[in-house]
Amino acid sequence: MNLCSIFNSLLVSLLWLSSFCAVHGTQDQNYAQEILSAAQKDKNWLVSIRRQIHENPELGFQEHNTSALLRRELDQLGISYSYPIAKTGIVAQIGSGSGPVVALRADMDALPLQELVDWEHKSKIDGKMHGCGHDAHTTMLLGAAKLLSQRKEKLQGTVRLIFQPAEEGGAGAAEMIKEGALGESEAIFGMHIDYVIPTGSISSIAGPQLAAVCFFEAKIVGLGGHAAAPHITADPILAASFAILALQQLVSRETDPLQSHVLSVTYVRGGSASNVIPSYVEFGGTLRSLTTEGLYQLRRRLKEVIEGQAAVHRCIAYIDMKEEDFPPYPAVFNDESLNTHVKRVGKLVLGPENVKIGKKVMAGEDFAFYQELIPGIMISIGIRNEEVGSVHSPHSPYFFLDEDVLPVGAALHTALAEIYLNEHQRSAIQ
Repeated sequence: MNLCSIFNSLLVSLLWLSSFCAVHGTQDQNYAQEILSAAQKDKNWLVSIRRQIHENPELGFQEHNTSALLRRELDQLGISYSYPIAKTGIVAQIGSGSGPVVALRADMDALPLQELVDWEHKSKIDGKMHGCGHDAHTTMLLGAAKLLSQRKEKLQGTVRLIFQPAEEGGAGAAEMIKEGALGESEAIFGMHIDYVIPTGSISSIAGPQLAAVCFFEAKIVGLGGHAAAPHITADPILAASFAILALQQLVSRETDPLQSHVLSVTYVRGGSASNVIPSYVEFGGTLRSLTTEGLYQLRRRLKEVIEGQAAVHRCIAYIDMKEEDFPPYPAVFNDESLNTHVKRVGKLVLGPENVKIGKKVMAGEDFAFYQELIPGIMISIGIRNEEVGSVHSPHSPYFFLDEDVLPVGAALHTALAEIYLNEHQRSAIQ
C-alpha cells in the first residue's frame, strides 16, 4: 500500500469516527434532556411528598408513617416491593428480574432535634426534625422509582430500591442486609445532601470518604469524702482528668500523622458540692477514623488508658462502648470504578461544570455496611442556595432544604442505574 492509499484510509477512518462521535454525542444529549425533563415534570409531586415526610418526622425504626406513605405511592405506580424489612424498611424492584442487578439506597429517619425554622411545612412533632436531609433522600429515590418504572422496558437488568430505616446511629443498613435487602446486587449507589456545593451540582471521591465512628462512656469510681481531707479519699476527678488528658495523646503520639483520627471527650459529669470529693465521675465522647482498622485500634487503646489511669489513682474504671444503642460504623470507602461512572454520568446529566471532586469528612454513615459486601459509592448532592436560606449544615435546628434538588436527584439516580445496567450486560451474559 502506497503513502497516498494509507492517507486516504486514515482520512476515511477519521471521518467515520467523527460522524460516530457526533451521533453518539447527540444521543447522549437527548438522553440527558429526556431524563431531566421527565423529572422536572414530577417536581410538584416530589415537593408534596417531601413536605409530608418533613412535617411528620420519625426516629430510627419508628418510620411507620413514612413507610406507609411510600408503600401507597409504590402501589399507585404499580411497583412491586418487599415489606417489612428491618421493621419499617422497604425494598422495591424494577426491571427484568435477572442480572445484572444494581441497588439505589435512601435513608428515612429523622433526628431528635427541635426545628427552629419558621415556615409553613415545619415539623409538627416537638423534638423531632428532618435536619439531615433524609426526607429529601427518600423523596429523590421515590422519584427515581417512578422514572425507572416509566422506562422499565429499556432496563437491561434489575434495579433494587432500598428505603432504609435508622441511619442516625441505629445501623439500619446492617439490619437491612441481615434480612436480604441487597439480594443479588453487584453494586450500590447512595446520595447525601451537601450544603457546601450549589444546587444542581454533585461531588464524589474514590477511596476513603467518611469516617468509621463509635461512641463511649466511662465511669471512674473512687472513694468520696470531705475536700479538706483528700488523703483519705480516692479522687475520681483527678483520675478522670489524667485519663482525659492522656487520651489526647492517642492521636498526637500513637497515630500516623498521615492518617485521620479524632478522639473527642464531649461531656464530664461528677460532684455537686464545692467541699466534697465525689465517689465517681462519668465522661464520654466519640472516636473516629478514616479506616475501620484505625477505629478498632483507638477503641482498644482508649480502654487501656482509662483503666490504667484509674488504677494509678486508686480508682476503678468501667467503660461502655455503647454498642447496644449506637453500634460502631465502618468507614465509607468508595469504589474507584463506580466513582468514574458517577463522574461520567454526572457530566452527561448535569454538565461538566457541575461535577466536582469530593472531600473527606469525619462524619459517619452506615452506608459503609453495604460497601463491606459489594462495591458502592456515596455521592454528595448540592443544596446550597442563599436565596432560599439553604445554607445551614445538617444537624442544625436551622437546616433548610432547597427543594430544587429533588428532580435533580431523581434524574441522577435513574441515569446512574440505567447506564450501569447497559454497560454491564456483557459480564452478565458471561
